[in-house]
Formats: sequence, C-alpha cells, structure tokens
Amino acid sequence: MLRSRRAVRHNVTDLTFLPGLTFADDGGLVRRAANRATKKVKPMGNVYEIFALRYATMSARTPHMNYLVPDPHETTASDLDYFVWLIRGGGRDILVDTGFNAAEAKLRNRTLTLNPVEALAAFGVEAGDIRDIVVTHLHYDHAGNLDRFPNARFHLQDREMSYATGRCMCFGALRHPFSVEHVTQMVRHVFGERVTFHSGDGEVAPGVTLHRVGGHSDGLQVVRVETARGAVVLASDAAHYYGNLHRRSPFPIVYNIGEMCQGWEIVEQLAGDPDRVIPGHDPIVAAIYPRASDKVDAFALHMKPSRSFAK
Repeated sequence: MLRSRRAVRHNVTDLTFLPGLTFADDGGLVRRAANRATKKVKPMGNVYEIFALRYATMSARTPHMNYLVPDPHETTASDLDYFVWLIRGGGRDILVDTGFNAAEAKLRNRTLTLNPVEALAAFGVEAGDIRDIVVTHLHYDHAGNLDRFPNARFHLQDREMSYATGRCMCFGALRHPFSVEHVTQMVRHVFGERVTFHSGDGEVAPGVTLHRVGGHSDGLQVVRVETARGAVVLASDAAHYYGNLHRRSPFPIVYNIGEMCQGWEIVEQLAGDPDRVIPGHDPIVAAIYPRASDKVDAFALHMKPSRSFAK
C-alpha cells in the first residue's frame, strides 16, 4: 500500500551541501546558492501575518557572552529574549519553534514568563489546532514542548537530526545547548511518521519556505515568509541579535564559524532588505514592532518597524 506523499516528502534542492564541504571551501559557493534560493522563492501572491511571542528572558548578559569578538569599549549588559513565532494566513496557523518549559527554565536558570503553549492559547491558538511546526534547530530553547502538539507535523533539516544524534554529541561543549529529552521526543515523532525532513531548502506552504544556513547548529534553518511588506526572514539563531548580523560578529555558541558568517549573506539576500530580517533573541524586536495583544507579549512582524536598521 502506498504511503501518503505528505508522510514521506523529502526535499532535495540547490542549497544541499555535500558532506565534508564547508563554506570555507569556496568563497562564492554560498553566494551563488543564496542567489539561486532567492530566485526560487519569488513572491507567489500569498501573504501572511507573523507574530513574535515572547515567553522568557535572560538578564545581565555582558558583551563577551553575546559576541565572539566583543567591542572592548562596550560594557553595557543586554537582555536576551526568547520567542516562538506564529505565521497566519490562508486559513492556517504555522508555528516556528516550540520554546521550553518550567523544568528546563529552572535547570538552566532562565526566567520563564509563560510556557509557549499557554502563550499561544492566550493569543487565541490552541496547541491541538496547529498542523505544521517548523523546528529551526534542536537546541533546548527551540525544541521543547514537542509532546504538547498532538496533531502537528514537524519540519526539520536532515542534518540537524543527524547532528543531534551523532558523534558530535559525545562532546560536552557541543552537546550543552541540547536536551536529550527533546531530541528523544523528536526521534519518537520520526518513528510516528510525524516529521517532514528537508535537505537545504524546502516549502511548508506557498510563500513559506525553509533554508538551511547551519553555523550555530549544523542543521539550523531560517524561514522566509511572504507578507504585505515583502519577504520577512525569521533568522532564528543565524543572528541572536541585530548586532551579530550588522557587526559580522558571531554569537559564541557556534558549530561552524564559516557557515555562520556566510549564513548572514544568505539571510540578507533572502529578505532583500535589512529591515525584514528578524533576529532570534533581540529585545529590540519587542521595542520596534507593534504590540499585537493585551494578554501576551506578542508583536506584529508583518508591520513595519518603528525605526530602520538599514545600513
């Protein structure tokens, strides 16, 4: 009996990188790949709304905690915010990442404001109604609560699953951002035929595309979304802060520095405008985008920001 195409869909496209080939092997490789990706995801007449839901924060992070090469003259500490992202349009809700819960917050000394599942409910979206979830990567703050969405299909990069279950997890420095419980739960979803794997770039819905950039984690993917103001790229941890992107200074948790640096070029070309790139953890996002709820910290990313970050 034939299995459904939805259950076995596997995407192999131009952004697939060969084993052992890094961005450092060819300085023009990623630039050409980004150009191809941009051409492949031209606007298709599908526009979405995007909401960033802030669910936790970590305070008093000094510059050396946020930049691999910090400015020696900068001493001001900065918060690090945690978000999940909700994409709405075409009669569907697509969730990007699933955050972490109270147990993980206590384990890692984070301040959890509200579990992302409860934050979604306060925003009017029940976990059981979510049909598609993009997991940008399997770090603890992006892949918790995987057991709380009973009807969802999870979209993940091949290389992230391989990385999180492979030999690199034998090393504490690389293993630290992962939770074995989260990774194990994703494996269970694989066995339950609830995971769609992507290799390089892929599509969740018309106008919502995925693009592997690696760097921070081997299978890190970003999400490009068509909105009324143009293509918005949810960069996740390709850039924790606007500063990582603009200063070209990596966040210190990194698997491949070369891929992280080249990933910034991919993100910028996919967005086409620096004001349409959304970093994964910057509190500035909550300061410059319109508030979208009086019940939860939600911010409308499909609207223009109150100030520009154009170079």
